Amino acid sequence: MRDMEFKMERQGLLEVGQNVTVTESILPTSFYYTIVPAVAMSKNYPAYERLTTREGVVKEINQTSRGFYTIVTFDEENV
Repeated sequence: MRDMEFKMERQGLLEVGQNVTVTESILPTSFYYTIVPAVAMSKNYPAYERLTTREGVVKEINQTSRGFYTIVTFDEENV
């Protein structure tokens, strides 16, 4: 199991327990992930931290002074 944090611009776009799909985008030296349909985006990850699966479950949603963040759990053990 692997948890990843995604930044959301507003609340109400996701719910805890919801299944989500992510798309992978490539930068010159890293990768980032977007929850479909573009509701939240991850930080940049180097190649050695690249996701091996594209489906996860929303674990929690938090509001901070910097905005809304969601934690998504990915099951990479069964890939």
